[in-house]
Order: sequence, then structure tokens, then C-alpha cells
Amino acid sequence: MAKKKKEKKGGKRMKKRELAELLVTFFRTRPETSFGLKQIFGSLNLTTHPLKMLCVDIIDEMLEENFLVETEKGHFQLNGRGQIMTGVFQRKSNGKNTFIPDDGGDPIAISDSNSAHAMNGDKVKIALSARRRRHDPEGQVLEILEHSDTPFVGTLKVSKNYAFLLTETNTLANDIFIPKDKLKGGKDGDKAVVRITEWPEDAKNPFGEVIDILGKAGENTTEMHAILAEYGLPYHYPQNVEAAAEKISAEITPEDYAEREDCRDVTTFTIDPKDAKDFDDALSIRQLKPGLWEVGVHIADVSHYVKEGSVIDKEAVKRATSVYLVDRTIPMLPERLCNFICSLRPDEEKLAYSVIFTMNEKAEVKDYRIRHTVIKSNRRFTYEEAQEIIETGKGEYKEEILELNKLAQILREKRMANGSINFDRCEVKFEIDESGKPLSVYFKESKEANKLIEEFMLLANRTVAEHIGKVPKNKKPKVFPYRIHDLPDPDKLENLSQFIARFGYKIRTGGTKTEVSKSINRLLNDIDGKKEQNLIETVSLRAMQKARYSIHNIGHYGLAFDYYTHFTSPIRRYPDLMVHRLLTRYLAGGRTAQADKYEELCEHSSAMEQTAAAAERASVKYKQVEFMGERIGNVYDGVISGVTEWGLYVEINENKCEGMVPMRDLGDDYYEFDEKNYCLIGRKRHQKFSLGDPVQIKVARANLEKKQLDFVLADDKVPVKK
Repeated sequence: MAKKKKEKKGGKRMKKRELAELLVTFFRTRPETSFGLKQIFGSLNLTTHPLKMLCVDIIDEMLEENFLVETEKGHFQLNGRGQIMTGVFQRKSNGKNTFIPDDGGDPIAISDSNSAHAMNGDKVKIALSARRRRHDPEGQVLEILEHSDTPFVGTLKVSKNYAFLLTETNTLANDIFIPKDKLKGGKDGDKAVVRITEWPEDAKNPFGEVIDILGKAGENTTEMHAILAEYGLPYHYPQNVEAAAEKISAEITPEDYAEREDCRDVTTFTIDPKDAKDFDDALSIRQLKPGLWEVGVHIADVSHYVKEGSVIDKEAVKRATSVYLVDRTIPMLPERLCNFICSLRPDEEKLAYSVIFTMNEKAEVKDYRIRHTVIKSNRRFTYEEAQEIIETGKGEYKEEILELNKLAQILREKRMANGSINFDRCEVKFEIDESGKPLSVYFKESKEANKLIEEFMLLANRTVAEHIGKVPKNKKPKVFPYRIHDLPDPDKLENLSQFIARFGYKIRTGGTKTEVSKSINRLLNDIDGKKEQNLIETVSLRAMQKARYSIHNIGHYGLAFDYYTHFTSPIRRYPDLMVHRLLTRYLAGGRTAQADKYEELCEHSSAMEQTAAAAERASVKYKQVEFMGERIGNVYDGVISGVTEWGLYVEINENKCEGMVPMRDLGDDYYEFDEKNYCLIGRKRHQKFSLGDPVQIKVARANLEKKQLDFVLADDKVPVKK
């Protein structure tokens, strides 16, 4: 019989840091209990005298740091005073979970082991772990107060006895286990939307059930619906809402004509993108006398058809905005309303809400009136058609378009002189076939025809905001949704200044807001047409605050307006519909609206706007990856558009598609990330890759599932995977 190996007394030796970590975990997992030294030694299996003495020393330090309290002589407990907080849990697939307190304090780290399997967006109660000196605050989830119920999107992996949803999200590292009876007919390889039903404490994977099957992974409609589902956006219209829309009469009654201003005989037209179907704004113009013009901005009168609190209205509130993906529009309103009844289609009489200006040759507004009207559009122009008339001076309604363009240019010059910031960014668009496959990439530039429409919409929005918001001194303005934009964050502005200095540019970071905005405009003008234009525009935009909706007016910094709102797109934005209703109420002498209700609607609309923009970007990214997937091995000139600790982002000059050169593929050296100077520096050869550097890349991999492009540097010897 083999001799039993004698165990080493006291087990393995332990370093101070290891034992400290053991003690931290021990007390944090038992926050309500007080322990004597013997109990601690026994629980942690500290059998040798040196380990016990080390443990006593660490406990003394923890008492000094207020991490522990001595409840009675020789008994110790976690110091939990004032440590209970509520807020929102943010889960990350990399394990770097955080807790955002309700009171708006700094985020608190929550390890996976202390997360109680809380999901992203859950409302939770946490115990703020007693903080040790030189340690960031940490917390432990005590209770999940409210589940976010956010669904997950992924691809089903179905085997004989079980199924999983392979997730593509960055908020969950684990695949979701789905019992066979919860598959809803889903098959292997299907894209599905799944709800988590439970996550048992001892289970590695959460359990879920299929809510919807989107179709086969890789099919265009499936993938577009998957993007919408991923962001919690609807991808079909409820039948009861469609049915309610079908019942709405398109007839204009004698009463409608009687109570509205008749503008049917005034020359009126729409100018929109060539693929547009929802025409929510039209312009009219006529000469009153030499040097004096009447210009009408006519907006679809959606509030006439969509009554507050109706089933259509409730759905519109939920959506808050139309979503414009690469190949489709997901409208805020049912198609019958947005494309037919409300849409200002040519040669059809339509109900409108109008701001009608009397303007002189200098584009000075001498008078205006806000009226419910009946209009009849004489012509539908595309931007391209209107642009051709502006450039050639030939075509239908050329006098009207040229006069409007002249007035618009003066309005724009005045706006810029007042400090409005000129962000005319080039948009990436795809030419796609019937199946949604991208055939080519082109750039949509804002030309004079676009700017003509933009200026008159800005004028109408500003006028409506001033009409309600500008009140005599000591008089309180009525509750109204404004479109607000705060001044740039000073720190971000300073960072921008430092960043552009490497390219030889300067901006003002101090002075009046007009001086700062004019300085930003000079920068944008100086970079026009330069290789670094896109990059500097992107970084400049990041320095700006995001525009949002609120009943508390602070003005719009980017436009240099003291009063601004959204009135001109009620077919596709809910705040515009709110503005229409309140405007009607106040023009009729009605009392002010409920502040809390409208601020809540403003906050929701702002959040949905951000969500829709993220989904739109994801659809563009998907098409970019799909487009480049057929160009594996091709070499392109690009510019470094981002530098991170995990690699370089490069944007291709030719088509603006962005991909990553992963750090692992920079094989010639070990690179370190210099955060302050936005660059990677090689340890041995000191090769530097900085933001804005020109590089040549080769397309290496295209992962549609993750919407991810991988590049390698063209002169690298890294093999390209076909």
C-alpha cells in the first residue's frame, strides 16, 4: 500500500494581498453578520500562526480605513452605514458592469459575482461596499427592483435536446438557454428575439423564451428587423392602429374650408428627396408689391387627424419618431396617414398649419401670421430638380424658386453672422438593388436647394417658438416644447483645441458664445476639402452638446437662436405634433398645459431620437460591411479615424467605410496606447500611429453578424483571410 503523502502543515503560504482579498470577499458576502477572530480563522482555514497574525494586521488596517467596525471586543463586521442605494444596472459582456445611482452620482463598479444576475437596464438596490483607501468604489446588488425586460436578438442554435440563442450584444457575455417548448417554431440558423425568463443563481446561462422569429440569418429584411429589435424599436405596425387609420376620413368638409385660410390659389410646391413619400412641408410665394413678398411655410396638419389619447396617438407617443434605415422607413404614423391623407401631395387639396411671412428684398420679416389653412401643391420637386433650376435659371416655377433661393441665402448669411455653426456633413448613401444588396456608395451633399428648404423651416420653427416663448417682462411664458442646445463643454472644447493643433489649426476656447462659434466656423471653413476634414468635423461634433427637447428654454447654441422649436415635421416627429396642439390651444386663448406631462414627453422623445439615430447608424454599418465583404483583399487609402488600446480604426477615403486594424495584427512590434495624444507607439522601433495619419490598408475580414470590418496594413505580411 502506497504511503500517504504527508500534508504540509498550514497549507500553502499566502501573500498579504491575497489574504486581504479573501477577507474583503468574506465580509462583503456576509454584510449583516459580526465575526470573532476564531470564526474568521476557521472559515478561511488559517491554521498557521504567521497567517493568523497577518490576518489580525489586515483587520486592524480595515478598522482604520472604516471598512470594518468592531461591534464588541474582538468581533468585527462590514461597515454598511448609509451604503444602500437605488439606480440602474449596466451590464457589459467584458465584465465591467456599472451601477448608475438615481441621484446622478458617479458610476459604481459591480463585479459579475456581485451582480445577482441583474440584466442591463434593470432597476436595482445595491449595498455600496465599504470603500478601502486607494480603491475605487464597488457595490453588490441586493435586490432587483424592476426588470428592464429588454429583449435580446441573435441566432438560434438548435440541437436535438436543447437550444441556445447566440447573442451579438455587448451587454451579455453568455448565450441564452431556451427550452425546446419555448422555441415558438424557431429552427437552427433563424434570427430570433428572445426574452430572459429567469437566471437561476447556480446557472451559468440565463433561461429564455422566443418572442418572435425574424427569419433566416443573412437575409436583408431579417437583418434590418434584427437591428430594430436590438434597439427595442418596432418593426411592424399593430393591426388595431392600422385599422383605426383606415377609418379616418380624408374628406375636407365645408366646416374645414370655412374656418381656415384658403391658400389654394397661391403658387405652392414641395421640395424633397427623390425617394420621399411623406411630404410634410410645402412653400408658397407671391409678390404683394414691388420689393415685398409673401412666403408661406405650410406644414401637414396632422393634429387635425390624430387626436390626443387616440389609439394612433398612443402608438405615435411610443415611437416618438420615424426611423430611416438604409433601405426602408419605419414610420411614426400608419402609412395611410403619413403617405396619403396628411402628405402634401401635388394637385390634391390638403389641410395645413401655416406660418405666412411678409418679407422685403432684404429677407426682413415685416409681419407674419400663424393660421390653419387649405393648400394645393402645384408641383412636387426633387432636390435635384430644384437645384438644376437654381443653377441654370430654367424650368417650371423658376421665378418663384430663384426668389426663394435669394431670400434663403440672405437668411443664412444673417444666421451665420449671428454665430450659427455651419455643420454641413457629407452623408454616406447606398445604391441598393431590390433584394437590399448594396451596389455602390455615394455621398449626399447639402446643396443650395437643400439649404433653401432648411432656411425657411428654421425661420418657421424659430417664429413659432418666439410667438409663444417671448412674453413681456415679469410675465411667465406658457408650457411649450423647445428644441434646446447647450453651450459646448469647456473641457471638451479645450481637448478639441489641443487635438486640432497637431494639424496646425486653432480655435477660441474662451470669450463670448458668438466669438467661440465664429471661431468654430472658421475652423470648419479652413478644413473644407482637406484630407483631415471628416476627422476634425467628427471630433468637433463630439465637443458639442446634444440638442434635445425640453419645456425649459435655454436657447439653441448651434443655431444661435434664443427661441427654437420643432414645428415643421409632425408626420415623422412627435414633438412637432405636441407643438401643433399647444399652439392651437394657446392661439385660442387656452390655459397653460401641465408642465410635468410635457417635460416627460420631451425626455422620452429625446431618448427615442437617440435610439433611432443609433439604429440608423447600425444599418449603415451593416451595409458597409456587406459591401466590403465582396472586396476582401482589396487595398485602399485611408485615414486613422480612431485610436484605442485594442487597435486602430481606419476610414477608407473612397467610400467612408470604417474598419479596424486589431492590435494583434500590428505584428511588427508591441504597441502601447498613448491616450492623451491619440496614438499608438511601438516599443522597439518607436513607430507611431496617430489620429488623422494617412495609411494604406487591405480588407482582411468582414463579419456581418458583428457588423465588423477588419483591416491589415497593406505593407504588413499578415495573411488576409478569404
